[in-house]
Amino acid sequence: MDENRNNEMMEFSIGGMYFKTLPTENFKKRKRYEEDNPKLLKAFIPGTVVEMYVKPGSSVKAGEQLLILEAMKMRNVVAAPFDGKIKHIWVKENEIVVKNQLMIEMF
Repeated sequence: MDENRNNEMMEFSIGGMYFKTLPTENFKKRKRYEEDNPKLLKAFIPGTVVEMYVKPGSSVKAGEQLLILEAMKMRNVVAAPFDGKIKHIWVKENEIVVKNQLMIEMF
C-alpha cells in the first residue's frame, strides 16, 4: 500500500468494535447528510393540499392543524411541530405536491 492511500484511511465504530478502511469513490462523492430544518415543513408524501387552516402571520401552537394533505384517498394532517408563527405558505389549496416539496415556513 502506498503512503498516499494510507492517508485516506478512515476509522469508524460499530457496536464497540473499531474498523479502518479505505473509502470507495462512490462514498467520497455521496451527498453529505444534512439535518432537516424544523422551521421548513415539507411534504412527507406526494399528494394534494385539500384544506388550508392558516395564513401568513398566523400564530400557531404545537400540534395545531396547518393543512390537510390527501394521498391515495387518505387525508393526512400536517400539524405545527412547535409554537410559532407562519412566515410563508408555499402551496395553495388543490395544489399537487411532490415528496419533500416545501409547503410552509415557520418562525
